[in-house]
Amino acid sequence: MKKYVLQDKLESSARRGFIKATSALSGALVIGFNLPAAGAKTVDAPMLTNAWVKVDSKGAVTLICHRSEMGQGVYTSMPMLVAEELDVPLSSVKIEMAPSAPVYINAMLGGQITGGSTSVRDAWTKLREAGASARTMLVGAAAETWKVPAAECTAANGVVMHKSGKKLSYGALVAKASTMKAPEKVALKDPKDWKIIGKNKPRLDTPSKVYGKAQFGIDVKKPGMLVASLAQAPVIGGKVVKVNDAKAKALKGVVSVVQIPDGVAVLAKDFYTAKKGRDLLEIEWDNGAGADLDNESIAAALRTASVNPGAIMRKDGSGVADMDKAASKVEAEYELPFLAHATLEPVNCTAEIINGECHVTGPIQFQQGAQYGVAAGINMPPEKVFIHTTFLGGGYGRKLELDFQIQAAQIAKAAGVPVKLLWSREDDMTHDFYRPLSLHQMTAGLDAAGNVTTFHSKLTSPSVTARAFPPVVQNGKDPFMAEGAENLTYKIPNIVVENVIHDTGIRVGYWRSVSNALNAFAVESFVDEIALATKKDPVALRMEMLKGDTRSQNVLKLATEKAGWGKAASGRALGVAQMECYGTHSAVVAEVSMTKEGPKVHKVTAVVDCGIVVHPDQAHAQIESGILLGFSSGMKNSITIKNGAVEQTNFHNYPMLRMSEVPLIDITFVSSSASPGGLGEVGVPLIMPAIANAVATLTGKRVHKLPLMGSFA
Repeated sequence: MKKYVLQDKLESSARRGFIKATSALSGALVIGFNLPAAGAKTVDAPMLTNAWVKVDSKGAVTLICHRSEMGQGVYTSMPMLVAEELDVPLSSVKIEMAPSAPVYINAMLGGQITGGSTSVRDAWTKLREAGASARTMLVGAAAETWKVPAAECTAANGVVMHKSGKKLSYGALVAKASTMKAPEKVALKDPKDWKIIGKNKPRLDTPSKVYGKAQFGIDVKKPGMLVASLAQAPVIGGKVVKVNDAKAKALKGVVSVVQIPDGVAVLAKDFYTAKKGRDLLEIEWDNGAGADLDNESIAAALRTASVNPGAIMRKDGSGVADMDKAASKVEAEYELPFLAHATLEPVNCTAEIINGECHVTGPIQFQQGAQYGVAAGINMPPEKVFIHTTFLGGGYGRKLELDFQIQAAQIAKAAGVPVKLLWSREDDMTHDFYRPLSLHQMTAGLDAAGNVTTFHSKLTSPSVTARAFPPVVQNGKDPFMAEGAENLTYKIPNIVVENVIHDTGIRVGYWRSVSNALNAFAVESFVDEIALATKKDPVALRMEMLKGDTRSQNVLKLATEKAGWGKAASGRALGVAQMECYGTHSAVVAEVSMTKEGPKVHKVTAVVDCGIVVHPDQAHAQIESGILLGFSSGMKNSITIKNGAVEQTNFHNYPMLRMSEVPLIDITFVSSSASPGGLGEVGVPLIMPAIANAVATLTGKRVHKLPLMGSFA
């Protein structure tokens, strides 16, 4: 698979300046605004320009949603921000999915990407300002119509009213408002006046899903479309040496067989026939250098690499210079495996090349990447490639990747017809971009009183960023690898966070919560080991080391009080973990017992301080789903390699959590006036260290390796 570097393309767009807004298009009032790219270090950095709100002559409001909906609720939370300030009922807002365009760049990530728990954080100010700007212009239009001061007018429920009792609907004001200059600065509502933000509202995408009208990638249909099933090398990266497709072509219903760089595709009018024909292909593969890889050799190479000096991601005080002078030391290692994304909707994509344009439709998390990746893959100018994003049946980072979009376009180009590429579950499991495996080496230096004076965290792991966005990694520093360690909340005088990048030969990708889940398991398990060594209560030690961090102390205090810390029922134990990630502070307590099969989790108590909660019901669902994903994968799952190939092929050997295994989950959100933090990934990292810490209390055995059930098999 080629590496597509998009930085130059993004910078080129930025150099052309901001896309200006406020114009009348097709009788609609189009509202936009300009903002500099967050964190921009140079004038050439990618720039966030605007998101769009349309109000038509009938008063209908449309939000062009610039983030992919994969169940996390952006089709509701984004309109809530606009509807609040525009003063229209949420139910009246229509939604269109944004195309690929520089105007929709995520300022927090530097690309048109949905991920990193950034959607609401990135949109929080700009979408409210878009709504307020539209409201201000409509009020101004009404005031000009009535020849009265704008201060005498108010807006509510899509109507502008004058104190005299005069009223005009938004639709009636659109023509005049569209000729007015957008205000340079707008006043946002006082939180006490909010009617939508912070309230539970029905999700706007639910009716279409209930009635079967919502379009996921797997639902796409085009006139004359064929369905493709793609045979790929058993070892990722392998190539076709030769193929005998005679039997496949002879199968009734098979229309054609085409070869692309990643394999051989069989096309038919339905997936069943295409897959049946694919199974008849006789292919000789060159599996390449990866054919010799297996778990043992990968783990050994990772450990060998761990002795190398790494990139210093954080250094406080004197670092580890005085570690040897410590009165005592605590040391531990933790190992986490490769994981698959295993989204419920397998990888799929539809591509059509017509009139010199390529239209790509499917479940896509990275629209810009898809546009430029497909353009390079079929040798077409990027401006001739158009991305149409459907609902995603799960993303978790898998649909950030470009492989399936490029494959679909290459097959469509070779076949000369619209093509829907559909992977089987086995394809999906064995040809993923896996969450990196990791080795964590932790050391703490203690003074004579048992206080932690020095803390050293060293992570050795593959770097997703070095593969996907090479320019971001400079001098071995991958900022995404340090998540969950670099942002350590504990107040320790001397801290070093160190990362060693090691390419295992297995391709890796971003996985829900990225490195927060890796580092949180190591850090929070290790804090319990320090507590044991110093004979301190794990909660008391954490509170001591969090001195001065009121948000972290507060969530920890509330979570342990609600869970009944120190009062576990007979035969059960409580384990705790806390962290800050994506701007959100949270703490989790797991109540666990031991059975013959291994640990049983009875209850999980979570307290979350994410600042302002835009949509409480969905926020609860996000934390709950994150906890369950972290629980399921950490208890049961690992991807293993034999002869270069992935051994897990479906849910029979990569099992999901059963409903009967789901514990009681108690989630509390702290009331806060702080700007929103992330939520989509926040629930994942803390559940496994909390469980592992409870298991250690019950058994006296520390969990240093996941999946946890593997330790009790």
